Amino acid sequence: MMEMKDQVNDEIEIASTSIVKQAARDFAAALAETPQFKAFEQAAYAFRNDQVAQQAMQAYQQKKQSLRPLMMLSAQSNVQREDLLQLQSDFTNQPVVQEYFTAQAELTTLCQALGDELSGAIGLNYAAVCATSCCG
Repeated sequence: MMEMKDQVNDEIEIASTSIVKQAARDFAAALAETPQFKAFEQAAYAFRNDQVAQQAMQAYQQKKQSLRPLMMLSAQSNVQREDLLQLQSDFTNQPVVQEYFTAQAELTTLCQALGDELSGAIGLNYAAVCATSCCG
């Protein structure tokens, strides 16, 4: 039984912490130069600085929070449900919000593809190794 453990450990190449940190910095720098990341940064900045979008988001979030106990019990009225859907629509139909969501989706797609490439390069399922558990 000990031999198998030693055999597995012999196949794993371990890099020093400084090499891993430098590789992570290089990777982050390369990711920051991609069109997807730059578009996301610009969209996020525009979204954060759009007062109408921020107010619409706050109105939607406040209404959703106030209805949360009723929603958990499926006890909200049709009027409450319609009000919430209207606030959600008012928020999500704004061009700056749609641009933000589009940029976010494109960056997510890129990061998933990069995760797949990392998985292949290191021989591990990168996404599964980095997944958050139910406890954080």
